[in-house]
Amino acid sequence: MSKSNSSEMKLTAPGSSPFSGLKSLNLQVFVMIAAIIVIMLFFTAMTDGAYMSARNISNLLRQTAITGILAVGMVFVIISAEIDLSVGSMMGLLGGVAAICDVWLGWPLPLTIITTLVLGLLLGAWNGWWVAYRKVPSFIVTLAGMLAFRGILIGITNGTTVAPTSHAMSQIGQSYLPDGIGFICGTLGLMVFIAWQWRGRMRRQSMGLGVPASASAVGRQAFTAIIVLGAIWLLNDYRGVPTPVLLLALLLLAGMFMATRTAFGRRIYAIGGNLEAARLSGINVERTKMAVFAINGLMVAVAGLILSARLGAGSPSAGNIAELDAIAACVIGGTSLAGGIGSVAGAVMGAFIMSALDNGMSMMDVPTFWQYIVKGAILLLAVWMDSATKRRA
Repeated sequence: MSKSNSSEMKLTAPGSSPFSGLKSLNLQVFVMIAAIIVIMLFFTAMTDGAYMSARNISNLLRQTAITGILAVGMVFVIISAEIDLSVGSMMGLLGGVAAICDVWLGWPLPLTIITTLVLGLLLGAWNGWWVAYRKVPSFIVTLAGMLAFRGILIGITNGTTVAPTSHAMSQIGQSYLPDGIGFICGTLGLMVFIAWQWRGRMRRQSMGLGVPASASAVGRQAFTAIIVLGAIWLLNDYRGVPTPVLLLALLLLAGMFMATRTAFGRRIYAIGGNLEAARLSGINVERTKMAVFAINGLMVAVAGLILSARLGAGSPSAGNIAELDAIAACVIGGTSLAGGIGSVAGAVMGAFIMSALDNGMSMMDVPTFWQYIVKGAILLLAVWMDSATKRRA
């Protein structure tokens, strides 16, 4: 994560030092961790401890999985200085297609999954083609997509719910990993993540670049291990790690790898930081932007499959305003709407904050209109803080 942030700072503010980027990253992480702690303590007190029960934490993480997967794709779109308002309707459409293939057509699960993923890739590429090659603003393209995809969904389902999905399909969103498998997956994932972090640290040292103190790196990794293994232990007290949470973890690691360890990821940050400089440096801006939207469409397809599997149905109203949750998650996680700055891990943490608020307010029976008001206020506050930080810089 530190390498990612320092790279972003170099692309967006060449004159700044890498340590200023590290300080900015640490501040964002600490603020989000503090916000999560405050939110969880507040709702735990207000619900007499029910909020922190194993069953509710399991439900909370399953809610986070869908928004988090959408945020993994959305964060790259926003970093490239674009926006996608169609992901909610696209998720509903792709989930509806998956339900139709499963319920009405009776296709085998692998064929349904492949069809949904390919369609998501194509729809994302369609948006990207208009933005990158036809030079239509992404706001307009995806706003049109938001309306069109919702209309197509209502048309192909005849405005009715497509249900029930098969047992095999439902397992995508409703199954759990056995206790031992959950701990093994968590431990292996942590080992890979820590090895990856230390390998990056050694590479930076070999090139004479600045790195944070060893004690700081060890402390962060130990804290991450405690959180991950503690969450798995708590989830095992209910039914185990939900399959959607495992998928989110895998996509989170893949997104972090793409952002910090690939030339493609660096190109996305460069385009968002300074479009003309990126073009002059030889980056194929159009192809990169189209690829970013295609990847976003693929993430939406995964989220759509999980949503339909979790509900056991494809609904004409599925995914309504999910795009706002995804955008809010990215902004709360430190992604700049101006482009060039953001992290996948921050976006997923933002998704957890949004889901934690939704879950807690629902448990307290807060009226729906107040839930919308609170989420809107938090989004406004996050954008204001981003703008204020830029003015100080």
